[in-house]
Amino acid sequence: MSSTAKAPTLRLERTFTASGHRILAGCDEVGRGALAGPVSVGLVAVDLASARSLKGVRDSKLLSVADRNALVPQIKKWALAWGVGHATAAEIDLHGLTAALRLAGTRAWDQVCLTVCPDVVLLDGNYNWLSPERQGSLFDDFEEPAGGPAAAAGEGCTAPVHTRIKADMQCLSVAAASVLAKVERDAMMVEFAASNPHYSWEINKGYATGSHRAAIDVHGPTPLHRMSWRLGSKPRPGEPVLEPGDDLSTVGG
Repeated sequence: MSSTAKAPTLRLERTFTASGHRILAGCDEVGRGALAGPVSVGLVAVDLASARSLKGVRDSKLLSVADRNALVPQIKKWALAWGVGHATAAEIDLHGLTAALRLAGTRAWDQVCLTVCPDVVLLDGNYNWLSPERQGSLFDDFEEPAGGPAAAAGEGCTAPVHTRIKADMQCLSVAAASVLAKVERDAMMVEFAASNPHYSWEINKGYATGSHRAAIDVHGPTPLHRMSWRLGSKPRPGEPVLEPGDDLSTVGG
């Protein structure tokens, strides 16, 4: 962890009380840029009237594995409610990345709402992929839900969503959500690595390292790889070229 990183606080979260909000959920995703495994979304709800600071929490990328693992039980005890949802590589291929994020977020939302339904969400980034899309049409009765698979499965996030760039660095609820999502997804990738030893997922967690791409060149992709993405070191004939980090507002939504 960087010794100069400023600890996130609840300062921004508490500004939402002026609009009458009390139960806020911080939200963050992990795994967006990976070649294999799920995209995962963490959601941590706090009561703005009573929540206190939580020592040691940072954006998950700034913490060691040991520190992240140690924080998980503390975050779960500290939060009013929490959830982590996943969308598989097959769901990313089928629905696109944006809709898969919404699907994973809806699964996390549903977990939180078993305890309490937040009345506002603070989402890391500058694009709201969490809210179900609502598009009016003369043919509404005959069309699939505009929100994609998340809307088809349920209503999804019903609270207003506010985006904030670098919220995972500044906002305690969002940083806590990132830690829960990161730890849970990493554990899944370590488990997947046991039956897929060629790709070093226990080390790279499915991300696009040179050695991961080289292993795909030699051994080919697995069902846990995102087949709609460029996986190996070179595009294969007829393979769609979709790179990690493409703009979420234009990919698969």
